Amino acid sequence: MATLRELKTRIGSVSSSEKITGAMKMISSAKVHKFEQALKRLLPYRDQIKSIMGHLLDAEGDYTSPLIEARNEVKRVGVAVFGSDDGLCGAYNINIFKQVIILLNQLRAKYGKDIEIELYPVGKKIVRPCEKIKGNGVTVTVPDYVNSKMGADSVSKFTYSLQDKFINGELDEVHVVYVNFISLSRQRVKDEMLFPISATELTEGADHQEQNKPYLFEPDANTIFNKVLPMFVLSTMQEIAIENQASEQAARIMAMQSANDNAKKLLESLRLEFNKLRQQGITTELLDILGGQVEQ
Repeated sequence: MATLRELKTRIGSVSSSEKITGAMKMISSAKVHKFEQALKRLLPYRDQIKSIMGHLLDAEGDYTSPLIEARNEVKRVGVAVFGSDDGLCGAYNINIFKQVIILLNQLRAKYGKDIEIELYPVGKKIVRPCEKIKGNGVTVTVPDYVNSKMGADSVSKFTYSLQDKFINGELDEVHVVYVNFISLSRQRVKDEMLFPISATELTEGADHQEQNKPYLFEPDANTIFNKVLPMFVLSTMQEIAIENQASEQAARIMAMQSANDNAKKLLESLRLEFNKLRQQGITTELLDILGGQVEQ
């Protein structure tokens, strides 16, 4: 049975943990708000690109681009896996890794067991599980400049490196696995195909209200299409990177809230046990005093 001193020490330790988890929750809440604002600033730019794409595709021209050409035979697939660099975010990275396994099984079922898959983990905490499945056609590449907290320049460099590998034929398809940020209390693990780009993805959510108006394209529609297409891909990857960062902080808020609630329950239990033990000690002392008086 624990002594009063031991219980007091444990109460102090749990109380400190409660304060720490509460502070971490507040910090993560502020970061989520920051990333939400970043998403709001990015969306008008992406919507405008989609609107331009919608106008171009509705012009019924002949468009050619290596970024939209599907390979007749898919032998090598790249998968960018967005995780986290830090822990204390619950099952965040575990859920991402589960989706990676599902995607790998789907690719092997679709293209055969001999398909080569190259993983590009983004974040230290997702590198370790990816390393564990190396072999059997799976390789892992971790660029030095890539991490879950990378800014716009690093996202651009990473995106263009994947784009170059697809154009050069080093990769026949490129997929992205990340956590889609819907709201503070709702996130969803997703996998999307980055290359080749589908026409549906280009026009999804685009404004078609003025598509019946005639447009003059200078120098020509196909040239503009090939200029705007990489910008569309880059905006997509920037959105994915920000959503992943927001989702990580949202997961950390939930984890810290859970830890905080557990600390409060444990603190109440320890205080109750402490008070019972103290009361028991007081009662014992009173009985000893009364017993001594009776003997006298």
